[in-house]
Amino acid sequence: MSDHAPPSAPDLFDAAKATRLLAHAPYSGFKVGAAIRSESGRIHAGCNVENAAYPQGQCAEATAIGLMVASGDRRITELVVVGGEAGSGLICTPCGGCRQRIREFAGPDTPIHIYDAGGYRQSFTLGELLPFSFGPDNLGF
Repeated sequence: MSDHAPPSAPDLFDAAKATRLLAHAPYSGFKVGAAIRSESGRIHAGCNVENAAYPQGQCAEATAIGLMVASGDRRITELVVVGGEAGSGLICTPCGGCRQRIREFAGPDTPIHIYDAGGYRQSFTLGELLPFSFGPDNLGF
């Protein structure tokens, strides 16, 4: 995907940016927000939730996916991740675990747009972030 032209997803950016501010990140101080547009057109936004037992924390993408599933939707058509302060220059892509979680509900052409709190940074497809992925189709679903 283009890393120069911002996507036409300001509603997803606004939802992810607002949810990022609600993150529970007392240990790292690194707040992340994510917003999914599902096949119904609804937006599902989530933030990271840290835990004193570090492995028990939850990424913003996982929170958004859980909310999407709880609403009855099962397909991600577009995703925005907002991580880092405005002007940080940071490219905060989904971690490996979240890439696999996204893969459960999205195909290789699903766009993933990366922002910092100030605005657009870069876009990728899921296939670019997770090439040769293992997903439901590998199991015959």
